[in-house]
Order: sequence, then C-alpha cells, then structure tokens
Amino acid sequence: MYEFTLLRHAESQGNLDHKHQGQAEFPLTALGRQQAAALATRWRSAGQQFTRIFASPLQRARQTAEIVQQQVPAPLELEPLLAERHLGELTGLSHAEASRRVPPPPFLTPYQGYGNSGEGQWQLFLRAGQLLQQLLSQPAGQYLVVSHRGFLGMLMYAILGITPQANFQGPRFHFQNTGFARFTYNAQNHQWRLFAFNDLGHLGDLPVSSLLVPSHAHEGE
Repeated sequence: MYEFTLLRHAESQGNLDHKHQGQAEFPLTALGRQQAAALATRWRSAGQQFTRIFASPLQRARQTAEIVQQQVPAPLELEPLLAERHLGELTGLSHAEASRRVPPPPFLTPYQGYGNSGEGQWQLFLRAGQLLQQLLSQPAGQYLVVSHRGFLGMLMYAILGITPQANFQGPRFHFQNTGFARFTYNAQNHQWRLFAFNDLGHLGDLPVSSLLVPSHAHEGE
C-alpha cells in the first residue's frame, strides 16, 4: 500500500507581496516558518513517518520540507518535476502589475502557454502525470510530496483522472499554505482513496492564507 501526502509550501515572501511566483525564487516569511514548524510538530506528536520526502527545488518548497524533516526525519530528495508552473511573462509580477502588463486573453485553450510563454494546462498536466508515474515506481511506503498550489492542483487532476479544460473550467483544488491532502493507493486493484484535503488543523491561532485571490492568480503560487 502507498500513502501519499501532498503538501503546499508555507507562506513565502511572494505570497505576502501578492506576486505571481511561478518558478521565481522567494524564501519563506517568518510566518511561513512558523506554519511549517507547527505542521512538523503536529506530525511528530502523531507519530507520522515518511519513507522519503520529495520536494520541489524552489526555495519556498525546499525550506518547508527541511523544516518538516527536522522533526519527522526521512531522506529528502529534490525533484525538478515538482516545480511550480512556468508563468512566462507573468513571473515575478504583482497581481496588479500582471493585469495591466499581461492581461489574460479573452479565451484560453488548454494548449496555450500561460502568460504567453509559460506552461499551458496540458503541458502542466503531462508533467504531473510524469511525476505520478515516477512516484508509483517507488516501493510501497509513505511519501511526502512538497510542491506548489498550481502544480498540486494538476497532480490532483492526474490522480483523479480529470483532464484540463479551456478557460480553466472544471474543478479547482485550492491548497492554502501548509494545507495538505492525503491519499492511499492500492496497487493490487488500482484503487485511490482520499482521506484529507487542505488540512490546516495544525495552524491553530496562526493566520491562514486567503482563498480570495485574483482570477488565475492561484495558478502559479
């Protein structure tokens, strides 16, 4: 049996500054470090163990994984497939700047590059499928996957068998900072089970990132 925990990174400076982060580098904020530490403490207290931790090499995800690893020891592997969506010309722009300088097209097919020169929906979906195939090539075990909101949403599509649609239609899976989902996978009967989604129970009185973001802003967080 496999158990996969999909974790979005803690609050980054780019989140705080309302930036389209994409594959640009932003460190965790002081609050982000508190969020990650609170999650690590929760998992340590619950006796959570991981066979291996896979993390995006981008700083905000890597730092989140390292903070968790301090309290829940497991080998950490940086996996480029887990990087956030490439946002093209939107990368590093504030949401306000982006609406002025790179306004969204009136209609976006799932094959068009995001931000003109970034990854389109299908391109990201195929990358998520490649990552999923790689995870399932590992021995059965408990795996922590630390990534980003846009990529994790597409990984949910790959797991659930949902294909991308034009204009970002279809279901949205919003992971807040340090929100996690947990699946099991039975390789004998190819059965997935979802046990948690966007679980934030560890945050207590710590601030929670808002879900009220500008249109498509979540696609590169």
